[in-house]
Amino acid sequence: MQDAVNFFDTPMLGLERDQWLAKLEEIADDHGNFEQLGKRHFASFVEDTSKTLLVTFETIQSIQARKETGQPLGFELVQELGWSHLCLLSDGQTWFRDAKVYAYFDRLIDDGFFDEFDKVVFYGAGPCGYAASAFSVASPGATVIALQPQATLDPRLTAWDDRFTHMRGTSFTSRYGFAPDMVDAAKRAYVIYNPHLTQDAMHAAMFARPNVTLLRAPMIGPNLENGLYTMQILLRVIVKASQGKLTDQSFGRLLRARREYLPYLRALLGQTELRERPDLSKMVCANVTRRFNAPRFKRKLAELENETENDAADRIAS
Repeated sequence: MQDAVNFFDTPMLGLERDQWLAKLEEIADDHGNFEQLGKRHFASFVEDTSKTLLVTFETIQSIQARKETGQPLGFELVQELGWSHLCLLSDGQTWFRDAKVYAYFDRLIDDGFFDEFDKVVFYGAGPCGYAASAFSVASPGATVIALQPQATLDPRLTAWDDRFTHMRGTSFTSRYGFAPDMVDAAKRAYVIYNPHLTQDAMHAAMFARPNVTLLRAPMIGPNLENGLYTMQILLRVIVKASQGKLTDQSFGRLLRARREYLPYLRALLGQTELRERPDLSKMVCANVTRRFNAPRFKRKLAELENETENDAADRIAS
């Protein structure tokens, strides 16, 4: 292994797609290698000092939308922990269903690439969570972390999921196909999902296996990865999972960060209103307005207090 990699300050924000890919290729060539896999997929490998390999599946668009760095997620763990990082990239949401990607993993297996590491961790979210689960079979004994993954988009099994009908012509029954079966080869897998999103919860249920831990993250919003990243707990989740220490209890402790996350607090207020619990709504609004400049919660609190005052007046008058 080479000396520790130091490229975290490399500017990658605000670049056009081709410029961004060129910069990533430059970094990868300096510290590992870069390869294009057909028209819409790329592989970037950065080698560092640790015997831990993080394999992430990400889209170019999701990385460029990450305002802090504009770099692949794994770069932060390379920088902080010395992990090596293999990033599989897609241009758009493809679920990585491409023969060139299959061939790339076949080659890694034949070359004994994964055997060079003591620990291998696969990570992805949404369609990339599907891919992280499906391709983890290339490294038996790996750890898998999948955020709100799809199990498959084979319409014979998931016709109830009408979000991705444009993918129904894509085969999910060929190689690296049904993600829950591929996860059987993992040492452990963690599937994190929002139970209030019915279709995500149904996909998560399909992953139920003895080596899979299902973790609920309610009211974080439709983009779970963005929520955990914004709360600054995503990397901690990955590290704990890599150590085999991610449990319901430890994940719950990490989720306490949502108390400072306004999208969660708005969802919590929505739940109290849906259940017609004005007392709880007032408690939520009072708590939030004490800690944040939150006009919406302030207005709602004033409205609830006014309703309480009017109700009290009506009772006295009657």
